[in-house]
Amino acid sequence: MSADTITATSSERRPAGLLRHSLILARRSLAKSARNPGALVNGVVTPAIFLLLFVYLFGGSVAGSTDEYLLYLFPGIVVMGAGLSGMLSSGLSINIDMKKGVFDRFRSLPIGRSAPLLGSIMADMVRYIIAIALLFGIGYLMGFRIQTDAGSSLAAVVLVLAFGFCLSWVTVFLGVLVKDEGAVMAFAFIVFIPLMLGSSLAAPIDTLPAWLQAWANINPVTHAMDAARALLAGAPAGDSIVQTIIWSVGTLIVFCPLAIVSYSRKR
Repeated sequence: MSADTITATSSERRPAGLLRHSLILARRSLAKSARNPGALVNGVVTPAIFLLLFVYLFGGSVAGSTDEYLLYLFPGIVVMGAGLSGMLSSGLSINIDMKKGVFDRFRSLPIGRSAPLLGSIMADMVRYIIAIALLFGIGYLMGFRIQTDAGSSLAAVVLVLAFGFCLSWVTVFLGVLVKDEGAVMAFAFIVFIPLMLGSSLAAPIDTLPAWLQAWANINPVTHAMDAARALLAGAPAGDSIVQTIIWSVGTLIVFCPLAIVSYSRKR
């Protein structure tokens, strides 16, 4: 075993060292985003387009007024923003770096083996915060006002960020696993449609066709949107907050180790 491997292994065992290396690599990822902000822009523009189209085209017919529909729709759009930013940036960025040999350079450095993946995810968290802040600004300009207290609003943002963080590990795993960034983008798009649109985003579940209700009721995005709606708009929460936490933790437990193990094998 080489000295670099021993140092990397010992760094992996020291949380402070792993955190420090991950933060350095997160800064690198954010610097790349500053030069090429496409994923962040797409994570804001796409939800904003959905928000504008749904509110002004369907708001009157679905909720009776655009103001009422905006109050219903906006929390779901916030979830879409965090989810879309993660699905499009995490795995794609890692896959491109691996193809260009950037991760080969990381292997020669005395850093924890999971630091490149954690660094990318940490950078994504900053992107999520920016995307959510911009969406709140757009919502405010359209007339959305939070109907709950500051604590509930903060809890909504934290919950959405945690959900996006856990969801991003799915595409991180795929980004490590496959060789082509086109496959990562295709997967993200294919998953995006049923997850985001087959939910309570645009209308309450009980107004959907029976076959779509069956999917929407078990869709984790539905729970996240209902939880955000309860914390931001004062809608009944039910078990949506608990379900969102369960789905987030379950996704993290499954896909985070899979991504790290797959990356380690490629080393």
